[in-house]
Amino acid sequence: MNGLLDFSLYSILHLNLNWILFIHFVLATIFIGIIISVRRPVGVAFAWMFIVVSFPVFGIGLYILIGDRPVGRKLTRKIIRMQREYTRITENMRKQFALDRQLLPLEGRALSILAEAKNGAPVVSGNKIELFTNSLEILQHFIDDIHGAKKSLHLEFYIWALGGDADKVCDALIAAAKRGVACRVLLDSLGSKNWFKSEWPTRFKAAGIQVTEALPIQIGRFQFRRADIRLHRKIFVIDGVVAWTGSMNMVDPRTFKQDSGVGEWVDALVRVEGPVVSQFELTFSFDWSVDNPKITQFIDNENTITAHEGGALAQEFSSGPVYRDDILYQVLLSAIMDSREELTITTPYFGPDDGLIQALMAAANRGVQVTLIVPKLNDSTLVAWSSRSIYSDLLGAGVKIAEFHGGLLHTKSLLIDKRIAIFGSVNFDQRSLRLNFEISLIVYNKDFCSKLQVLIDSYIKQSDMVNLAKWEKRPRWHRLVENAAHLTSPLL
Repeated sequence: MNGLLDFSLYSILHLNLNWILFIHFVLATIFIGIIISVRRPVGVAFAWMFIVVSFPVFGIGLYILIGDRPVGRKLTRKIIRMQREYTRITENMRKQFALDRQLLPLEGRALSILAEAKNGAPVVSGNKIELFTNSLEILQHFIDDIHGAKKSLHLEFYIWALGGDADKVCDALIAAAKRGVACRVLLDSLGSKNWFKSEWPTRFKAAGIQVTEALPIQIGRFQFRRADIRLHRKIFVIDGVVAWTGSMNMVDPRTFKQDSGVGEWVDALVRVEGPVVSQFELTFSFDWSVDNPKITQFIDNENTITAHEGGALAQEFSSGPVYRDDILYQVLLSAIMDSREELTITTPYFGPDDGLIQALMAAANRGVQVTLIVPKLNDSTLVAWSSRSIYSDLLGAGVKIAEFHGGLLHTKSLLIDKRIAIFGSVNFDQRSLRLNFEISLIVYNKDFCSKLQVLIDSYIKQSDMVNLAKWEKRPRWHRLVENAAHLTSPLL
């Protein structure tokens, strides 16, 4: 009797196991078909296939959450609809400033033309660009500019953190709104989630400040919109005549993420005056129209070209999914390949694909002095391990790698031959290149590049240079962890 019972249980378990394996096979086959149906980088496709087959429940769930690049059908339709008017405005800009392109140095013309492709903004002359590197001083400048505002204040950030001088900026905005300045604040839903849960949104709205939550995460709608596509831009426009942009969120480094164990965030911003400010105002207006559910038609009534304030040639450079897809990748790849003497990259998150890695190695092999500056300690352990898996190849080709130990280096910049700078919110990783809405300023001006070089030199003085011979002697288990983490790099 016991033998018969045991046989029956065995048969049931065996039958259930067969059904589980069959369901796993069917689901994995379906999702592999979905992955193949969308043309994407081979590494990304194989990484997702591996995850779906190896971890059927977790892998399929993860793919549903973040496996594709859509921002959602509804939002995509709105972006396409709004882009018609946006295209008309940028076309007029390119016509109006067509002669400014002739002022570009020869080495910058191809990059500028590429950056304005797909309805991008043109290069314009007559800009005054100041570089600021102290976060507390930057916050005080924000407050001063808010106090001096007469018409409008437009703020767009990924993170607005609570505490410290970031709260003083909130108080200054409320005071400005009460004296009649039109204030609009656009913040990413995920990056600023704690701010949205605080008292500030209610206080802002009570003062007449308009607040919009960009790309809100909606449980149950992940299958329609990828949850980790974020608004990563940093834009602050005052009266349409002054713009701030760069790497710094609206945070006080003394209070921001102090439990992460990496020290204070180290950032830099530029303050811009001149015609290029209108391009930042245009991008803000477009983002505001797209993310504000009450707006159905993009009308840029406030955008006017400001007077010349300086001698710098510059162009605003925005990118994002649906909106100017993949243009950022092309610009960075072109910048690397066009470098002739020096190329310096600062980034907190280094996760390039094989194409960019080969471009960096090719630049170093042809004699370009390539320097990569990254933080020694990183708040993303997976990114840190993954990036180190590339060190040997880069060092072997002659790339210099500096690990900054003065905090979490958050500045994002690319300095090409000390003549051209790309400066903004863009990390050198797949998330910035393929997923997020990003913003940069491309500057074709030797004076600004000299100031950026001084900042870079200060970072190098606070860095440890990675030595290839010593690096090759690291423990074997380090290599295994690094290479395992690198397998996830296409998905980071």
